[in-house]
Amino acid sequence: MSVVSESLLQLVRVDRYREDRGLLLDVYREIYADEGQAFYDVDRFAERADTYASLDGWAAVLGRTGDSGGEATGYAFGAPLPTGSAWWNAAADPLPDDFTREDGRRTFAVFEVMVRRPWRGTGEAHRLHERLLHGRPEQRATLLVDASHPGVRRRYEQWGYRALGHQRPFADAPVYTMMLRALPHG
Repeated sequence: MSVVSESLLQLVRVDRYREDRGLLLDVYREIYADEGQAFYDVDRFAERADTYASLDGWAAVLGRTGDSGGEATGYAFGAPLPTGSAWWNAAADPLPDDFTREDGRRTFAVFEVMVRRPWRGTGEAHRLHERLLHGRPEQRATLLVDASHPGVRRRYEQWGYRALGHQRPFADAPVYTMMLRALPHG
C-alpha cells in the first residue's frame, strides 16, 4: 500500500449513502478494531451513521487514491443541526439558549473525520475536512473531540476551532470537547 500526498476527494450524495455504507463501516472497523468498548462497536456506529445520513443536508467526502475506483484513504461527513437539535444538551456547563438554538441552517456538525493509518500525517484529514466544509452556507461548524486526545484537539484549533467545554452525548461514550469554528460563507 503506497502513501500518497494527494487523493481524489469524492463527494458522496445522500442518494449514494446505501451504496457507500459498507465502505464507511469497513474504514470505521479498521480504525476502531482495538477499542473494545461497546460505544465503538461497528453496529452502534452504523446506527449513528444511518441517523446522521437521514438528516436534511447530510454531506460526505470520501478520499480515494487515484481515480474513483482507487483505495479509500478516509472520509468525513456531517449535516446541519436540525431545529430543536439535542447536540448541545449534554454540555457539562450549559451554554446560553441563544447560542444553542438551532434552525437547520445555523450550524453544520462534522460527525466524523476518519483517515486510515497509511494516510495519517499526510494532510489527508485536513483535505477531507476542508472539502466537506467548502461552500457550506451555515454560519459555523461544530465537532466533538475525545477529551483524552489533546493532540487531535490542538490540530482542530490550528484549523480555526475553539473549545467550548465538555459533554458526554451517550452514557457509555467518552467525554468529548465541544469545538466550534466560524464558516466564511455563513
